[in-house]
Amino acid sequence: MEHAPFPSWPDVAPRLIAVAAGREAADLVIRDGVWINVHSREALPGHSVAITEGRIAFVGPDASHCTGPDTRVIEAAGRYILPGLCDAHMHIESGMLTPAEFARAVIPHGTTSMFTDPHEIANVLGLDGVRMMHDEALMQPVNIFTQMPSCAPSAPGLETTGYEITPEDVAEAMTWPGIVGLGEMMNFPGVSAADPKMLAEIAATQRAGKTVGGHYASPDLGPDFAAYVAGGPADDHEGTCEADSIARVRQGMRSMMRLGSAWYDVESQITAITEKGLDPRSFILCTDDCHSATLVNDGHMNRVVRHAIACGCDPLVAIQMATINTATHFGLEREIGSVTPGRRADVILSSDLSELPIEMVIARGRVVAENGSITVDCPHFHWPAHARDTVNLGDAKTAADFEIKAPEGANSVRANVIGVVENQAPTKALKADMPVRDGLVESDGEICQIALVERHRASGGVTNALVSGFRYRGRMAMASTVAHDSHHMIVVGTDRAQMALAANRLAEVGGGVTLWRDGQELALVELPIAGLMSDRPAQEVAGKAQALVDAMRDCGCRLNNAYMQHSLLALVVIPELRISDLGLVDVRSFEKIELLEPLE
Repeated sequence: MEHAPFPSWPDVAPRLIAVAAGREAADLVIRDGVWINVHSREALPGHSVAITEGRIAFVGPDASHCTGPDTRVIEAAGRYILPGLCDAHMHIESGMLTPAEFARAVIPHGTTSMFTDPHEIANVLGLDGVRMMHDEALMQPVNIFTQMPSCAPSAPGLETTGYEITPEDVAEAMTWPGIVGLGEMMNFPGVSAADPKMLAEIAATQRAGKTVGGHYASPDLGPDFAAYVAGGPADDHEGTCEADSIARVRQGMRSMMRLGSAWYDVESQITAITEKGLDPRSFILCTDDCHSATLVNDGHMNRVVRHAIACGCDPLVAIQMATINTATHFGLEREIGSVTPGRRADVILSSDLSELPIEMVIARGRVVAENGSITVDCPHFHWPAHARDTVNLGDAKTAADFEIKAPEGANSVRANVIGVVENQAPTKALKADMPVRDGLVESDGEICQIALVERHRASGGVTNALVSGFRYRGRMAMASTVAHDSHHMIVVGTDRAQMALAANRLAEVGGGVTLWRDGQELALVELPIAGLMSDRPAQEVAGKAQALVDAMRDCGCRLNNAYMQHSLLALVVIPELRISDLGLVDVRSFEKIELLEPLE
């Protein structure tokens, strides 16, 4: 699908120069505001901005020479004029929304640029899915830049994906207009070991002059980390403490600090700036990721900036970390990230620099949102039938599919248990003695069953294991076809019959998330596109997502954003313990382990 590109600087340079010089009138002038200059880190009162052809032509104390009878004038009236916010690392699919509906949700929050890695859909639909995400991204009234996914599967040999991404796929994608780099290189052991496939993907990206995204989830900052950095990744968002962020910037990486719906990693790392005094230009803010309820109720990058400020960061520094730092990192400093001549006219008006109320959003020179309401259309891509038919379980599931058989004659067993950690992506590798009844391992209130149900090739495969932390009560189960990153189906429950009901329900509706108790469905979020996204409006999806959260609480779960924890339990590149279609995986050693161990 072809899209009319946003005019480049050479296309409009003569007009920009003429407006700046006063020979022609601007299309739009923002008058008398406090100019937030992220290049010099200054707040300069009494400034105006002249915009033409979707770009900034002039910034100065007086733009009257740029103003003609047909120029639209917006009175800033002393409000702050700051750049549109940039999300440096995110996955649109995690919002349960298509690119169009995601854009519609975040534009009123002041996000005008997103750097998105669609590796979720790559696992389900391959390069074809990436292209569909890329095409819908280019249709939007804001900047959605796409990073070509690097790791499907994320850990070869430890999971089976619907499709695999190859170096040839990466090389092809580097020729597409909206591709700005390589998505997070999650196979960090592969890079550290100089795996030829991983290095070929990185080389194809670097030959194209684009940025290689990083993902180093190990706490080991020794030779393996040094080898990973030498392998080419230019940033990392997996840090969880001050030492992590300092190690990354000292090695020449950008440290991306995230505040998503469930990951709270800004407060623990921002002290590298606020207390240690490191140069903040090597630090970037991102979400990675926000689900629809967070977007509708709390915000997007504006929420991250407010949080950074609340953690003691200077407001101007926090804004730099969500604008110019991001633009510079991706080689787009001349296009986005600041309110300066030649750049895309992506501008926010706000009356308070700390609380950051988003009162007006301008993207590419036109008003796209005012006082929390979007004022433009976000066009939809036509998603074909094969993108909506991706949940293939084979035969219907029964309670027997979710049985964990104990060794003959055992009254109890010792099990390896996945331990959920609230507000963090890593899990704990726990051990627990579990009861046996009629030859089957039984869960209790603290420890639930978890199953990974194969859904790409109708193999009928089910991997059963145990998980701690959700604290569900009663006879219940929750199933999701969002199962990072292989996106099979994760089912967590206290009752095998409910687990079967939940799995079969998702096969019936083509994907999503469902919660069952005592034979009744309490909540359902339909995600028919690749089993990952809805094309319904964010408000509607958020309402269903909130009903899911409420149902989880009714079943005893008190974890913050527990759904996000649920959906990451198959991510076999984040320590310590995960589940895949091939078994239980110890991510500390990248080896499969047995669920049950002999009692000593």
